Amino acid sequence: MPPNTTASTGQQPGKSGRKKGRKARLIVFVLVLALIGGVVYGAYWSVSTVRASFPQTKGSITLEGLAGPVDVKRDGYGIPQIYASSDEDLFMAQGYVQAQDRFYEMDVRRHMTSGRLSEMFGKSQVETDEFLRTLGWARVAKEEYEKKLSPATKKYLDAYAKGVNAYLEGKDGADISLEYAALGFTNDYKPGAWTPVDSLAWLKAMAWDLRGNMQDEIDRALMTSRLDPEQIAALYPAYPYSRNKPVVQEGQYNELTGTYESGGGESGSGTGDGTGTGVDPGTGAGTVDPGTGVEGASGAGTADGTAGTAGGTAGTGSGLEGQLTGLQQVLQDLPTAVGVNGDGIGSNSWVVSGQHTITGEPLLANDPHLSPALPSVWYQMGLHCRSVSATCQYDVSGYTFAGLPGVIIGHNADIAWGLTNSGVDVTDLYLEKITGEGYQYGDKVVPFTSREETIKVAGGDSRKIVVRETNNGPLLSDRSKDLVRTGKKATVDSAAPDRGDGYGVSLRWTALDAGRTMDSVFAINRAKDWDGFREAATLFEVPSQNLVYADTEGHIGYTLPGRIPTRAKGHDGSIPAPGWNPGYEWTGWIEQDELPYEFDPDRGYIVTANQAVVDPDAYPYTLTTDWGYGARSQRINDLIQSKIKGGGKISTDDMRQMQLDNSSSIAKLLVPELLKIDVKDPDVREAQKLLEGWDYTQDADSAAAAYFNSVWRNILKLAFGHKLPKEVRVKGQCLWVDPVDPVGPAEERVKVRECGLREADQAQPDGGDRWFEVVRTLMEDEDSDWWTTPESGTREAAENRDELFRRAMVDARWELTAKLGKDIDTWSWGRLHRLFLKNQTLGTAGPGFVQYALNRGPWKLGGGEATVNATGWNAAGGYGVVWVPSMRMVVNLGDLDKSRWINLTGASGHAYNAHYVDQTDKWADGELLEWAHSEKAVEKSTEDTLLLKP
Repeated sequence: MPPNTTASTGQQPGKSGRKKGRKARLIVFVLVLALIGGVVYGAYWSVSTVRASFPQTKGSITLEGLAGPVDVKRDGYGIPQIYASSDEDLFMAQGYVQAQDRFYEMDVRRHMTSGRLSEMFGKSQVETDEFLRTLGWARVAKEEYEKKLSPATKKYLDAYAKGVNAYLEGKDGADISLEYAALGFTNDYKPGAWTPVDSLAWLKAMAWDLRGNMQDEIDRALMTSRLDPEQIAALYPAYPYSRNKPVVQEGQYNELTGTYESGGGESGSGTGDGTGTGVDPGTGAGTVDPGTGVEGASGAGTADGTAGTAGGTAGTGSGLEGQLTGLQQVLQDLPTAVGVNGDGIGSNSWVVSGQHTITGEPLLANDPHLSPALPSVWYQMGLHCRSVSATCQYDVSGYTFAGLPGVIIGHNADIAWGLTNSGVDVTDLYLEKITGEGYQYGDKVVPFTSREETIKVAGGDSRKIVVRETNNGPLLSDRSKDLVRTGKKATVDSAAPDRGDGYGVSLRWTALDAGRTMDSVFAINRAKDWDGFREAATLFEVPSQNLVYADTEGHIGYTLPGRIPTRAKGHDGSIPAPGWNPGYEWTGWIEQDELPYEFDPDRGYIVTANQAVVDPDAYPYTLTTDWGYGARSQRINDLIQSKIKGGGKISTDDMRQMQLDNSSSIAKLLVPELLKIDVKDPDVREAQKLLEGWDYTQDADSAAAAYFNSVWRNILKLAFGHKLPKEVRVKGQCLWVDPVDPVGPAEERVKVRECGLREADQAQPDGGDRWFEVVRTLMEDEDSDWWTTPESGTREAAENRDELFRRAMVDARWELTAKLGKDIDTWSWGRLHRLFLKNQTLGTAGPGFVQYALNRGPWKLGGGEATVNATGWNAAGGYGVVWVPSMRMVVNLGDLDKSRWINLTGASGHAYNAHYVDQTDKWADGELLEWAHSEKAVEKSTEDTLLLKP
């Protein structure tokens, strides 16, 4: 067993920093013994090699370029608090310190965002680089730096880069990180200087993962080859407004003034520039717009809302999927930044006013749900001016990204804020009729805008590609097999131009226009009140996020910034549009003062968890046809209501406990029906009895949760898997289970065969809260065609709902027998639902012994699909944890030093450093760490102090 790679399941007590240090030294020694001599690769790793990259955290270091001394104070978890006397010194020190802990992570990120991974990892990454060069993130980031950002922001970015480069000066790869030593086995890569554009390009990666419904556009287009509009609409039900409350409940759009007005207390702002999202009622499924040349399902089929994707599904089908394997699959997750990725990951954030809290002041909670990464995507730190003034303006702490100055989520001395993804649709795919060297637009053929890109490849020859762009954006079908299939399969009518070998597919996306989001980050960090916060938020153009707010004066609020497009009537962004039709271009942008917000609502709390933002009857614009369905958000609403009922008050720990809620809404719906099923097989009946008296809570030690989730997975496979077009089937492995001897012992009656899709000929939905809603809407139609499934091996065909449920219960029994054993007393959800933390690159695609050295886990977890404690799993691929609450925080506005926080891993990106995963056990246990903010509290928690001198 590798050192520290099988964690305790999160049950060990925390260890002191001193004990952690001794353990780290022991681990290093064991690692050296394991690797000494480099048996496989001829490399010699010594203790000094492993420890060479650990950061200096005590004493003093001279940094050229500082104007004055800077103190870096680290607590027992290595979390830094920086104190400086000027803005430039503060951000230069931030760059230096983040590079100390995380430079390898930063380096990989910037190579990804600029399409230069092949320079580090060789020819295996050429296809990834081609796709990213086509998107052109680095080109847009460069334009932002040169033309869009304020002088102050550029000054801060320059200072940050200066700090990173001060750390790099005089160091080779092995001095920076263990991963570079491993890379040295295969190439002579050396990291180059950091630039401000490297930081800005990361915002594009963040926006990509939060871009909206692009994958749903692709899937719906492909579904038209096999499903009719009504069937597609059934897979994208209308949002349940009557059951799951939207974010904004008390505001209203004023048609006379063209502004949105909060329904709560005095807004404190007369600009009305808050934001939010809405839907266009009555978009309908399967409509055809005469003359467009495109037909298909738009998503919803009713006038009371629109279709939606899961705010909490486990999908990972971004535009990079299908092109990345091994290292590539992990790099797909690197853009995971805030809130959901474009394929269903979700987040929770809510704020409760002082009228409902024990302190009499607001409490704010946030936990973004992201793909697990090692190190965590988040980096905790504080940025403090010794004296806040015009010269030094910041006193802020929270979560940031290594590679980016400022704080993304957190609080300053006056306000706190949290983020979740809005799901606003800011991407559209366009079908393009390609003719010769151009594309059809109206009645003309327009030449492409083209550029040549050179991709350098470690250990190989450079590769040249040509990027083609239309007036709608880059031609992604030149790089994506998924989009090539979309161009061939998307349904069009007779008015469309001849398809030929297939239409091209281009992308219109707000993030491909230069913007000012980096200005917004700094402005939010400086904001002192609601007015300042909302003004700062208007600059947060991409990605569009739900922002919740609280301040030390007792106010709470919600706003949603974003550069949000308007579309022509008949075009709702739910399926690829005809690029040849000028009527399908974006028509403009929604004005900031037309977007919903709330300020001090009468109910005294605001919840955002990727649900619909506003009721369609209260808002005139279509902002997405793909909301999350509100399973998590409504559970949070219910938990708050249960606490404040009868005048009850909420504490900081109550907020923490809400974050850990494991209740399953789909179990509450299905279990009563499952218990009615007459099961003859005694072994299956034994499993069925686990559900009797179960409280629907998915704790790690629950056998009932294990069995129910297996039943749910098999329901999805049987009801939908064989009916979906092969192009939208989730690629991976399937589990085929057959009882070969109906009367023999259970373990002998199980035949388990791992099979690919071609052999099994079936797909499986990912299982998130869109599928909750799909199944919920089908429950009353017991004879729906969706409940039919053919016989398979010794399995009988199912002709109705209960027959399919019975078969799912049987299949689940044998699946868990194979995975967990015959004795159901040994079953537990945590044995199935495990978290492995893998180093972002070499931990997945490196040499085996390097993976052995860099990765950690498993942890046995509770939670699951669309629960508040959203430890998600992909029903298409098994029960392993594929996304998590990447951090948790609760901010106490009554006493900021009583706020609490936790990260998924630790401050350090260095394997075998004491702070590599030193927060993970506590995170798995649902604990939060003390979060010092005031100078006195920081001083009390400080264990190491480093002086940076000019």
